[in-house]
Amino acid sequence: MTGGTSAFGALQSQLRGLKERADEVKTLLEQQQQLLRRRNIRLPSDAIDRLWNLRSGIDRLSVDMVDTQMQLAQLRRLAETTALINSAQKTDQVLNQVVDTVISLTQAERGYIVLKNHDTGELEFKVARGLSAEETAAGGRIVSWSIINQVVETGEAVMTMDAGADDNISASESIVGFNLRSILAVPLKARDQLIGVAYCDNRVMAGLFKENELNLLTSFGQQAAVAIENAHLFEEIRAQMALIEEMQVRLTNIFASIGSSVITIDSHDCVIICNLAAEALTGQSTESAVGLPLSNLLPQVSSEFYAEIERVRRDHTQRIWAERFLHKGRERYWQVVASPLRGDDQVIYGVALVIDDLTERKEQEEQRRLLGTFIPEALLANIDSIGALDTSPVERTVTAMFADVRGFTAFGETLQPEDLMRTINRYLGAASDAIDARDGIVDQYLGDAIKALWNTQLNPQADHASRALRAAQDIMAAAQALHNVIQPDHRLHFSIGIHTGQAVLGMVGGTDRSEYGALGEAANACKFLQENAEPGEIVISPATYALVGEPIRAQPFQATKMKGGFEQFTTLYRVLPDDIEARA
Repeated sequence: MTGGTSAFGALQSQLRGLKERADEVKTLLEQQQQLLRRRNIRLPSDAIDRLWNLRSGIDRLSVDMVDTQMQLAQLRRLAETTALINSAQKTDQVLNQVVDTVISLTQAERGYIVLKNHDTGELEFKVARGLSAEETAAGGRIVSWSIINQVVETGEAVMTMDAGADDNISASESIVGFNLRSILAVPLKARDQLIGVAYCDNRVMAGLFKENELNLLTSFGQQAAVAIENAHLFEEIRAQMALIEEMQVRLTNIFASIGSSVITIDSHDCVIICNLAAEALTGQSTESAVGLPLSNLLPQVSSEFYAEIERVRRDHTQRIWAERFLHKGRERYWQVVASPLRGDDQVIYGVALVIDDLTERKEQEEQRRLLGTFIPEALLANIDSIGALDTSPVERTVTAMFADVRGFTAFGETLQPEDLMRTINRYLGAASDAIDARDGIVDQYLGDAIKALWNTQLNPQADHASRALRAAQDIMAAAQALHNVIQPDHRLHFSIGIHTGQAVLGMVGGTDRSEYGALGEAANACKFLQENAEPGEIVISPATYALVGEPIRAQPFQATKMKGGFEQFTTLYRVLPDDIEARA
């Protein structure tokens, strides 16, 4: 375009030079005409006229060249606007370029763009050029709405040379009020649908717009309409993309906050999405997991796992199942929820898996069940975390109790087995309840005897000696209460021994069966003390006697049934019956 402008300028310069030369020759001929006649030199009679005609021709050629240059500039400007169609600019930017082009193509004083509202269909004044501050404040009121409405109704362009002299529109309020002269308005159509009007006018010059401007603006209007619609589409796409990105961020945050492992797979069992919680389950990062076959991600699961996924696809329903398998020598427990992934067309495109690893919970439940066999339920309920509970072997100071039902062997010889079992269970049940009430742990049931512990790692207590003594007194009171409701020949008596000392505590047994137990001095000494107690008596060791934090009525005595290994127990303490009765 720069080269064309330079060539046009050079050509215009040459035409101006020819015009000046013609003027010089004409002046020279007129000045020398008399002199030439005296010398009998006669010029052709039409020489000056032809020279004048040549000059006039040069003038016309200059004017035509100017017109041609303007038309070429308009066509170039029109061609440049085609770039708007494929641009990704915002609607406001496109509208501003369109109105600037309207002014450039028509040389109008003012230009306006009016568009239909996509939702309401109402015409809205969008953008303008050539307005004063007052006119800008007036907004769309300065536009000739009668002409715009005519373009909208007919779908055809409107051009007037002199609006004031045009009988069809001269009475319009805007024509009269704003002294409008030249007006040109063309429809903006996209896909044969009118979306608005491009309008320009001049309040001073009549006849400003001609057929050339009408054709140019009509052609431009078709391109501008497509560009405006494309800008709308681009903005809608941007808004949708922003919404999708926002949804993706929210979805990512939701996935990240979900404690369960979430894995989605496509129709070929390849991973689409894998959340952060699934990293611990699979050992793969979320990025590296995407695209992998599910069998690579979860190689340890059973064939039934994949059979369930196929049932989800086949039946189009959700499936819930428990997956149990051995992994690295440890039995794993998973709860799996599989749901079909449906598109808008209700076609199944994949499966969403929500996996909860319940291994630790199952292990804790099993541990709780095991602990429940020897820990009172009330004490078990107070344990904050079964997982944090340590049952590994440990040595500590405990108070141990051994309570035996005296005379049970001879008593059992006279009863039927079911009566015998029912009776002993009543006594042992009463003893167990008394131990539970004082937060003790029943260590063992040994036929007609029961052993209990205080201050283990499962029930640490500062007052363990006092608790054990009160539990023993409660057992005696419970036995006395039984005597009041059962027949005399079923009345039996407890003898109880209590000792405070060292014991090794932990799980005892094999891999198939184990139980919590105590080994060592405390566990053995309480049995020795019980053997030195008469029916209805409580015998405690000096260590326990020293630790009981309250006055008790107890009588020291020498052990009557000495055994090897217990020589240090020379003095024992018998809790007096009146102290037992008082506490009961």
